[in-house]
Amino acid sequence: MTNSFNDTILKAFRGEPTEHTPVWYMRQAGRSQPEYRKLKEKYGLFEITHQPELCAYVTRLPVENYGVDAAILYKDIMSPLPALGVDVEIRKGVGPVIHNPIRNRQDVGNLGVIDPQSDVPYVLDTISLLTKEQLNVPLIGFSGAPFTLASYMIEGGPSKNYHKTKSLMYRDEETWFLLMDKLASMIITYVQAQVKAGARAIQIFDSWGGALHAADYRKFIKPVMDRIFRELRKEGVPLILFGVGAPHLLGDWDELPIDVLGLDWRTSITEAREMGIQKPLQGNLDPAVLLSEWDVIESRAKSILDEGLKYGPHIFNLGHGVTPEIKPETLRKLTELVHTYSKNN
Repeated sequence: MTNSFNDTILKAFRGEPTEHTPVWYMRQAGRSQPEYRKLKEKYGLFEITHQPELCAYVTRLPVENYGVDAAILYKDIMSPLPALGVDVEIRKGVGPVIHNPIRNRQDVGNLGVIDPQSDVPYVLDTISLLTKEQLNVPLIGFSGAPFTLASYMIEGGPSKNYHKTKSLMYRDEETWFLLMDKLASMIITYVQAQVKAGARAIQIFDSWGGALHAADYRKFIKPVMDRIFRELRKEGVPLILFGVGAPHLLGDWDELPIDVLGLDWRTSITEAREMGIQKPLQGNLDPAVLLSEWDVIESRAKSILDEGLKYGPHIFNLGHGVTPEIKPETLRKLTELVHTYSKNN
């Protein structure tokens, strides 16, 4: 590793004071970077993630280019699913496409068990390479949450309404909970391996959990999330939970044994604190704002920073991921603004 290790974000995750507000961006690796786009002309996502040197390069690039306080491992929430026997393809312009979707109890029963060392050694090798040799900031590992993974596995791909997923959940609870248990076991094993390889924090993406009524979330999802986080707490690293369109679930998420609650742009830091949430908060600039003029970006970012400084602890991030249209220079300027403004106020 070069230079001294910057552990600012780990302090913020633990709720400790920091000299400046730390910042990282969801989907900061790839997407809008010209170096990444050049790679994508030759390689697909899975091809990049299967080559540790290449994957490490993509992961560390935003740290070098933007000066952020953490790296997020470049991979997809679909990455561990082939180990279970899921036939998944990342289709350009569409996203994950599942060629053998879950339809019944037998399909769930046929799912395998992950062995990270033999099934995803390239993920662990990438983490080891980054954390032992290349990064001077913490590496965040991640996994999709059970509902989000299940929604892809049942729908066969992205969905706007999750009708097939909800239908299975409502009409066959036994099969649903069997699927949740299998996915929970996979997530626990997969994340434990990431931490052992060197990840210093973990984010669980419950991206589509907001599609559920709060009562349904409490019945069908919350128990399995509680199991996952209770097991992962034993690893001794900060645990972050994030989803979109879920202000009605924030109270339930706050009750889970997590360290940090990620907010999308729909709920302000002030509103979250007024709900009684005391955990460190992460977020939450709308990524679309970054397509505006700089004075708009600066104003919105300062407003979020002011709330974070008043109602901390706070880790600055976007309310969802970086989009391909966002200019790298904008992210570099935003990082500098977050650091300087929070340090001086």
